[in-house]
Amino acid sequence: MLPFAATIFLSAFLLFLVQPIIAKQILPWFGGAGSVWAICLVFFQSTLLAGYAYADWTTRYLKPRKQAWLHVAVLAASLLVLPIFPDASWKPTGNEDPTLAILGLLAVTIGLPYFLLSTTSPLVQSWYWAKFKSGVPYRLFALSNFASLLALLSYPVAIEPWISSKAQSWVWSGGYALFALLCGLTALSSARFAERTGAIRRQEEPVTDSPKPAGSQYLLWIVLSAMGSCLLLAVTNHLTQNIASVPFLWVVPLSLYLVTFILCFDHPRWYYRPVFLPLAAVAVLVMAWQIDEISIYRAAPLYAAGLFVLCMFCHGELTRLKPGPQHLTTFYLMISIGGALGALLIGILAPNLMTGYYELGACLIAVCVLLFVRTWSGAKWIPAAAVVLIGGVSGLLYKSYDHYLSDTRVIMRNFYGVVRTKDFDNPVAYRAMYHGGINHGGQLLDPEHRRKPSSYFGINSGYGRLFSSLPEGPRSVGILGLGAGAIAAYARPQDHFVFYEIDPQVAAVATSEFTFLKDSGAKIDIVLGDGRLSLEREKRKFDVLAMDAFSGDAIPMHLLTKEAMGIYVDHLKPDGVIIFQATNRFVDLMPAIAKLAEAYGMTAVHISDSPDATTGADYWTSSTDQVIVTRNPKILQHPRITETGKTLQAPADFRIWTDDFYNMLRVLK
Repeated sequence: MLPFAATIFLSAFLLFLVQPIIAKQILPWFGGAGSVWAICLVFFQSTLLAGYAYADWTTRYLKPRKQAWLHVAVLAASLLVLPIFPDASWKPTGNEDPTLAILGLLAVTIGLPYFLLSTTSPLVQSWYWAKFKSGVPYRLFALSNFASLLALLSYPVAIEPWISSKAQSWVWSGGYALFALLCGLTALSSARFAERTGAIRRQEEPVTDSPKPAGSQYLLWIVLSAMGSCLLLAVTNHLTQNIASVPFLWVVPLSLYLVTFILCFDHPRWYYRPVFLPLAAVAVLVMAWQIDEISIYRAAPLYAAGLFVLCMFCHGELTRLKPGPQHLTTFYLMISIGGALGALLIGILAPNLMTGYYELGACLIAVCVLLFVRTWSGAKWIPAAAVVLIGGVSGLLYKSYDHYLSDTRVIMRNFYGVVRTKDFDNPVAYRAMYHGGINHGGQLLDPEHRRKPSSYFGINSGYGRLFSSLPEGPRSVGILGLGAGAIAAYARPQDHFVFYEIDPQVAAVATSEFTFLKDSGAKIDIVLGDGRLSLEREKRKFDVLAMDAFSGDAIPMHLLTKEAMGIYVDHLKPDGVIIFQATNRFVDLMPAIAKLAEAYGMTAVHISDSPDATTGADYWTSSTDQVIVTRNPKILQHPRITETGKTLQAPADFRIWTDDFYNMLRVLK
């Protein structure tokens, strides 16, 4: 028993530990976009499907000895790709399809090891059933999910805050080598036992003690599994697109998803239908009612609880339909088909077919339909209640999406998210750009005022005070992040402003819906691609370099590392200024920025601006926190800076962020 359990435990632990490890390493290459994790999940689920298909095929059609030696050979081949470090040649230059690039990168870097880890649970369970006919192999599936959960929960708490990314890859690679040895020995010993006793029967031989599942049962296995996968990705997208794409917000939904597998496959007592069916109905209603909520303190707990309840329903119903152990590899194959299908629908098809974030609403309606399907044969009032639930959820979603789209002029979606513009007219005409649920700048529409600095860039913001304290003469300004182009309000005819923007649809909207760029009179360049990667390929000297790129409601972490700061300094004139947009509801970036300034012998000054709400000006200007970093004493001593600026001191116990290490939990407000 012990070799089987140890092999499954180690494989499942490594299978889910590698997910945040590799995703965090490649996240900076694709602008820190929330969709990076969604595409990673598509790869993980698809590879899991391939692994389960391999397990099913080899169990059905290969004799134990051939199956074991084939598996040992592939395990040996997989060791050749270790250690798992993404090759820098996969870094995008700005024109690639991020989806294809991420899938290709993952396939080359971890494809074969991940595939073999994916085969382990169904394979080892089939070997276990062949040897111990009285055993319960489904309990090993629960053990597998427990190990996966342990890996996920340990990552943001015990691994990410203390171990560098490079060290994580080395340790994981060593663990994988140990797994390959253990799995190979288990495979060979199982094969020897099978040949000695004849215990493992060919799957094509008739099995009398467990009838073959009906076609409708196969379909339900796929649909219930796909529904859980869809919910996982839809809820994760909702959080990461509107808040921040960080491992913590990846891990929590995935952990809850796994918990439901653990409970449901451990014992039938955990899924008590009279409790979870009503809870599922309540969950979809509350989630539909609060689908506009984007506060991390309210949205994260609400959607986490809802995801748990709805996945308990999906996976609980799945276990009620599970077949006898003779068909377990086929059962797991159907589950993996559903998981991959759900990931494909949300991770690939939704961004390409939907103009907005509608997938979560679609998932909630689909759950209501599943509730109806799974209860229609019960008491008469139950299916009727399910029909009423469908109507209620649909009504709440219609109201929410109607408000979401009201006064919307343009709405576009791609890999990087949803961009839309919306007009307001009280007390003045104003147009705002939104990326997800976050305002990314706007413009007054009155021709007399449309060049007036607005949103996060008002005259008393850090930007406004910085530009008014600069000496006269032509200015060379670089800006990472375009938004609506509002910073160009400070551009003069003799200036040169270079905007670095990763999302081509943001550039399209900024030039078609707003006039900041064409009204400035300055030379304006827009460089498509990740700002940091673009700077690495250039040789410029800026008077001002602005960090205004956002993913969700946070600056992508790869723009706040020591290596990134070195790139900024290299592109800065000796008396130049770096300004960080630190306005954020959930993350306190001041310690990280102060530490970067200290590392390069510069001074960091925090400027906070809160417009007077009584004047009505807050309608087109926002409260802001921005940090000016420079060695220039004339800037630091300028009255516009000193009258409100506060010098930041780097905390002694704060570890500087690097490309190899950063800890988001430390800076949560």
